[in-house]
Amino acid sequence: MTRIMFVCHGNICRSPMAEFVLKKMLSERGIADRFTVASGATSTEEIRNGVGNPVYPPAKAELAKHGIFCEGKRAVQLCRADYEKYDLFIGMDAANIRNMHHILGGDPQGKIRKLMDYTSKGGDVADPWYTRRFDVTYADVKAGCEGLLSKLTYK
Repeated sequence: MTRIMFVCHGNICRSPMAEFVLKKMLSERGIADRFTVASGATSTEEIRNGVGNPVYPPAKAELAKHGIFCEGKRAVQLCRADYEKYDLFIGMDAANIRNMHHILGGDPQGKIRKLMDYTSKGGDVADPWYTRRFDVTYADVKAGCEGLLSKLTYK
């Protein structure tokens, strides 16, 4: 069982998009039972009194355009104890990577990666909170998940 956690700033746009895109890809290939996929935040901005906000409506709508549904998903914060629970932590941008190192207390086992590093494009996943281009973010996430899945299933 490979355990993957996608991480972004608030866990309401990019990381839940990646979580549910990858889950769909795994299901379509009939290998979902070989993976645990989750997502989390580096901040608590979208979590109030221990309850996370749901996926941001435009992100949820973009997923739905592609037949992907994320009902019930709420933001959760990444915590130090997660380091032992997951095999890979996939961040969306350089700030996420830096914050993941801080929260997780470093990365002695080399588990932290950036999603776009699994593509030929590299760089950061476009942040739709600022760009308002959820379609561009979806394209980045899909390409990154395809590259990640290829690496995981062909090693």
